[in-house]
Amino acid sequence: MSINAAIVGYGVYLPVYRIKDVEIAKVWGRDVRRVPIKEKTVPGPDEDSLTMAFEASLNALRRAKIPPIEIEAVFVGSESPPYAVKPSATVIAEALGATPKLYAVDMEFACRAGTTAMGIVIGMVSSGIIKYGLAIGTDTAQGRPGDELDYTAAAGAAAYIFSNPGKDTIATVEGTYSYVTDTPDFWRREGETFPRHTFRFTGEPAYFTHIIGAAKGLMEKMGLKPSDFNHVVFHQPNVKFPLRVAKMLGFTMEQIKYGLLTGEIGNTYAAASPIGLANILDHAKPGERVLIVSFGSGSGSDAISFIVQDGIESRRHLAPYVEYYIKRKKYVNYSTYAKFRNLLKMR
Repeated sequence: MSINAAIVGYGVYLPVYRIKDVEIAKVWGRDVRRVPIKEKTVPGPDEDSLTMAFEASLNALRRAKIPPIEIEAVFVGSESPPYAVKPSATVIAEALGATPKLYAVDMEFACRAGTTAMGIVIGMVSSGIIKYGLAIGTDTAQGRPGDELDYTAAAGAAAYIFSNPGKDTIATVEGTYSYVTDTPDFWRREGETFPRHTFRFTGEPAYFTHIIGAAKGLMEKMGLKPSDFNHVVFHQPNVKFPLRVAKMLGFTMEQIKYGLLTGEIGNTYAAASPIGLANILDHAKPGERVLIVSFGSGSGSDAISFIVQDGIESRRHLAPYVEYYIKRKKYVNYSTYAKFRNLLKMR
């Protein structure tokens, strides 16, 4: 069955605050020469995954140039919703002005949740169930103080509006593929504040196995090879993993350069690969082929292939570029970071 869906709007949001990894390393006595990234985003005291998702969705609507009421589905992928029991999707839909006739769903699959939301909306649009659907990946990622995640876990959101292809289409969906197994590399039990991970076990059997499985599965299914793609973005928990998996699959630095942002903003979890895709769309030319491959612990990967269309030229300027949010920053020290992240508990 052919896919009849396309991106008609996209948008991102990153908090203004940043903390440098050397600042974190000094607090915990780590060698500042061996930090995993340069710096990461820090959500402000009035920001959470819901507010960021709303901002990214507004930017997607600006590019889509449609009334919010025309959106018939809102799917939100996140592992850090502000409410344990209360959906983010309904709040976002109401704030946008998209209620009440729509499907609204929250979903969780670690860092894969954003692309899973995209895949479901793509299916609903392609099947004719809805005309416009909004898929969001958003997280204020959690990291135990002093843990490896404390250096990389960041915050951000990306939103995509899908519909049937038309004259102002930004990018058509060419194909999708998912690869999932029960590989418990990362988890957080109910009531625990911070997630736990199995360090090096998160590499070979988790990240690399699933990324490679999804990427190869899609290429074999569609009869494509790495050189057929102009751009590629992988999930990026750090800088080393996506660079290594790109080399293993046969992709070049030229293909990955626009999608690899973790060194500048950190790992935004469910928003990581979707934000990388948005940065690619900020630079891509009509006719170019783009591959996105996510990864979510637990574990699974989604691979989606897009073909950039002429509509990108008239749409991408209608909302802030990813680069705008990367450059818009204010640095904080570790004590302010701890205060913003509510790491200091009053007794």
